[in-house]
Amino acid sequence: MAVEGTTGRVTRRRVRTRANLLDAAFSVFAAKGFGHVSIEEVCEAAGYSRGAFYSNFSSLDELFFALYQERADLIAEQVSGALALDGPGLDVPAAVDRVTDVLLLDRDWLLVKTDFLVHAARDPDVAHSLLEHRARLRQAIADRLARARGHTALPAVLGDTDGAAHAVVAAYDGVTTQLLLDRDTEHARAWLKQLLTALLTDGSGTPDHRQN
Repeated sequence: MAVEGTTGRVTRRRVRTRANLLDAAFSVFAAKGFGHVSIEEVCEAAGYSRGAFYSNFSSLDELFFALYQERADLIAEQVSGALALDGPGLDVPAAVDRVTDVLLLDRDWLLVKTDFLVHAARDPDVAHSLLEHRARLRQAIADRLARARGHTALPAVLGDTDGAAHAVVAAYDGVTTQLLLDRDTEHARAWLKQLLTALLTDGSGTPDHRQN
């Protein structure tokens, strides 16, 4: 039993160490950019040795990937949770309000995300992971729109539910890019809300009643 208890404490300590390294790395990456950060800087920010780093990550790339995955999973969960609250029909303005209210619009995260995007553009393996996340996010939106089919119609210009999901993610990308430049999170959230409502309705806040 003593061995099991010790193992449990070690496991919990390792989980905590990993979480602290990720938190510290997030701050350092956001401040300096992925390509300008060393393992030593992450360790110093977290208060750990290189040994603690290498017991959790084999490289800075692996840590960066884990950090991106953690935040990307959070965003997918936020969107899925906000869209799961309606019945079969979709009240577009209300759903958009819920999504944009909970959606992570943090400038430091967007800086890290942009670094990851540039990194992925040069590395096919990283790009594959990024595309998988984006596909999962789009699928969550498309599934919700598909569930509303027969109850709520989308503007015909968007095509099918997959096309609408692509448009929603593209709108989010555009707003977050602007946020990086103007640093106005409150305005970005309001703009995203207006843009998504207009995109998914006939422009008046009312769904287009033509069926796809």
